[in-house]
Amino acid sequence: MQPHVLVVEDEDALAELLQYNLKKEGFRVTVAADGEEAMILVEERQPDIILLDWMLPRVSGIEVCRRLRGRQETRNIPIIMLTARGEEADRIRGLDTGADDYIIKPFLMNELFARVRAILRRIRPGLADDKVVVGEITIDRVAHRVSRAGRDIHLGPTEFRLLDYFMQHPGRVFSREQLLDAVWGSDVYVEARTVDVHVGRLRKALNDGHEVDPIRTVRSAGYALNAE
Repeated sequence: MQPHVLVVEDEDALAELLQYNLKKEGFRVTVAADGEEAMILVEERQPDIILLDWMLPRVSGIEVCRRLRGRQETRNIPIIMLTARGEEADRIRGLDTGADDYIIKPFLMNELFARVRAILRRIRPGLADDKVVVGEITIDRVAHRVSRAGRDIHLGPTEFRLLDYFMQHPGRVFSREQLLDAVWGSDVYVEARTVDVHVGRLRKALNDGHEVDPIRTVRSAGYALNAE
């Protein structure tokens, strides 16, 4: 079954871009141009997830989120807020209102898709695609297999989890401490330098010596998986 995404966005160009790319990724897409239309569409047919712009005509995205969370029949629909408002206070307000995630414009499509799938896996696992593709790299969680440009990649369990986390957030830079919490867990004591060792192993497995390294080291910040 194709997951149904409701895109609530009043910028026509962005709405069309989201619709086109989401359909390419295997989603069914409905588009609303304002908050009132979004509420009507949700009443007619509940989506599996909503991509909700904050600044909307008629009814704001934050108000749409508040209303949906206030109703028994719609309170559990996953919502990702899309907005140009990047201040910490705005992010906190969006999450406190009930958004499951918060993405600041402009954003990378691959990162958006990764976050959509991550939420669906957590909330509605039957709808989530167990394969994720970023650039040439494909990860299959069910088969526990990784490939790059058709070439099988053999990874240990820690490297597999590390790559999986990177692929959920392509292009995003993570510090060693963030990776430790996400991959090893906050209740396990591991030295931060351990991350460097496993990133090195992951790089060695992904690169056969002739390919471009997809993992980027950001000095004094951490590591990121290139989105392309």
